Amino acid sequence: MATPVIVTRKRRESEVELNRFPFTEKDLPGFEQADEVPAFLREYRFKGWNLFQTIPMPTTNDEAWRRTDLRGLRASELTLRAELPKRQVKPPRNLLKPLVGKKHGGQIILVPTYQTIHQVSDEWQKQGMIFTDFRTAQKEHAEWLSNTMGQIVRPEEGKFAALATAFAEDGVLVYIPRGVRLKEPLHSVIWSPGTRLARFTRLLIWVDDDAELTFVHEVASPDQQDGQSFHAGIVEIHVGKGSHLTFVEMQSWGRDVWNFTHERARVDRDGTLDWIFGSVGSQLTKTFMEIDLVGEGATGKMSGFYFTNGNQHLDHDTQQNHFAPHTTSDLLFKGALQDRSRSVWQGMIYVAPGAQKTDGYQANRNLTLSPHARADSIPGLEIMADDVRCTHGATVGKVDEEQLFYLLSRGISRKEAIRLIVEGFFEPIMERVPYGGVRQRFRTAIKQKIG
Repeated sequence: MATPVIVTRKRRESEVELNRFPFTEKDLPGFEQADEVPAFLREYRFKGWNLFQTIPMPTTNDEAWRRTDLRGLRASELTLRAELPKRQVKPPRNLLKPLVGKKHGGQIILVPTYQTIHQVSDEWQKQGMIFTDFRTAQKEHAEWLSNTMGQIVRPEEGKFAALATAFAEDGVLVYIPRGVRLKEPLHSVIWSPGTRLARFTRLLIWVDDDAELTFVHEVASPDQQDGQSFHAGIVEIHVGKGSHLTFVEMQSWGRDVWNFTHERARVDRDGTLDWIFGSVGSQLTKTFMEIDLVGEGATGKMSGFYFTNGNQHLDHDTQQNHFAPHTTSDLLFKGALQDRSRSVWQGMIYVAPGAQKTDGYQANRNLTLSPHARADSIPGLEIMADDVRCTHGATVGKVDEEQLFYLLSRGISRKEAIRLIVEGFFEPIMERVPYGGVRQRFRTAIKQKIG
């Protein structure tokens, strides 16, 4: 018998160098002004930095990254700060419009390293609500942060979670005290222009027991043609006992951004989370999104849409974890793809031992608008209890030719017909969105993609 030949794939040294971030320990926020940074935060950042150095860069050999290749990332070209012309610093007007109702209970407009604008209602501040940016929070609410930050998303969870732990000093903190039911929505926008920049953000939402909040958060940047940019972020959400949170999240990064986030919500007894998610930007995105139902009677609902074109690559990894009995989760993600773009959705419903009477559902539907577009959809179940109801489904399909022919036969142009079909495809997601302003923002993003 012939001697078998073993072929191994080795990354070229040039690829390794490109993927190597140029930052050092001295670049950590507050390294040179140690007296101005709370002790717990310095320790937290050093922990993240040390973990980042020991965790290898993800490759397609890792199960969670099998379909997302990072060899094109030119990390060595990134910088932490850059001088920008004033015209780039100001966010577009359309990002600042109220999306829920006619006014805000508070709004934060954040341009990292340049400016932060707060508009917060005095009425709600008097009731103990905290709504501020992280640079302000570490000065004015350091003790509170030391007891909450890092409880839900840990730096050990991945290379980019550790990196964000080490460097994130921009972001938003929301705290709703026990018994406070905020009638008016909160709105935050992170606008981050610039090219070859590494951005790091953190979002912490803490809704105490018997409280209520509607919060709209958007991250965005302009399309840049000169080089790559990078974002690593952490989102931590706590929904207390008997509380309700509606969280609307929109990702509109420019087409130069490589985007990596770890996002997790923890829902306590009889709490309810309605998480609405839209993703249309970035060159490449890898997002881990989890809902942990830790209290009996907790409910988590996640509704998401994504739309890709060009050579975009969006990878969403979702997890619905039922850790207590009588919990309910419901996930629906829908995506449309044009040109040579690609989407990946990996979903898992986990039911822990003893989490009886669980009701879990997940579905992912994809519409490919080009023969070169590709959608990978991988649902999964891991059930360790015997009295549950869990279902899942996934589909990938093309435009229905009969629908298209019907519209064309009515004198509608092909471009307009495609637009109508795509809007109809996304309508089940829009019906889950309870706010007209948010629906309009999502529909505008869809039209811009098609156009």
